[in-house]
Amino acid sequence: MSKDKHVSSKEKDSKKDKDLEKKVNEAEEKEVEAKAEETKEAAPEEISETIEATEENAEAKAEDNAEDKAEEESAGNEKLKAKIDELNDKCLRQMAEFENFRKRTDKEKEAMFETGAKSVIEKILPVIDNFERGFDALTDEDKDSKFAEGMKMIYKQLMDELDKIQVKPIEAVGKEFDPNLHNAVMQTESDEYESGIVAQELQKGYTYRDQVVRHSMVAVVS
Repeated sequence: MSKDKHVSSKEKDSKKDKDLEKKVNEAEEKEVEAKAEETKEAAPEEISETIEATEENAEAKAEDNAEDKAEEESAGNEKLKAKIDELNDKCLRQMAEFENFRKRTDKEKEAMFETGAKSVIEKILPVIDNFERGFDALTDEDKDSKFAEGMKMIYKQLMDELDKIQVKPIEAVGKEFDPNLHNAVMQTESDEYESGIVAQELQKGYTYRDQVVRHSMVAVVS
């Protein structure tokens, strides 16, 4: 009987241990469930915070990228504007150089033409002198001849063509002596003209476009 009592006591202890263990397990399960519930409740908030932080980082990064892009575009625009200004300045310089070259070339051409024209005119003037000497040598009878009339027509045609290109004789007799137009080769006495006036023209002078081709050879009253 003592043995049975001892066994019964062990069974009671074992049952107590099991009950205690069961309670501990139940407490642990409740604690785990509570933590799980807390985690479950906290998870959306953490996810939301993470999403917000991610969005903020993305926005900040986008703003930084936009600023960097804007700075790059601004720098690119400034470089482009500088290049355009440089090319525009270069173009204006070249246009100015070309305009100066054109003006210089026109002046050179005009000077060459003037020189060439004056050279030709100088060669024609002795022919005109010979015409005039021939007319002066004609007798009254010869002046009315057909040959003389033909020579006069040729002379007039030649003088008309020279006048068209602005070749004009220099006025001398009765004019005050002008060293720019006249070449005084002698002095003479005159009852008609005062001192310093051209009294006689020994060789006719000519101008071409207001430039002297040949000075008049004259005698001036002393």
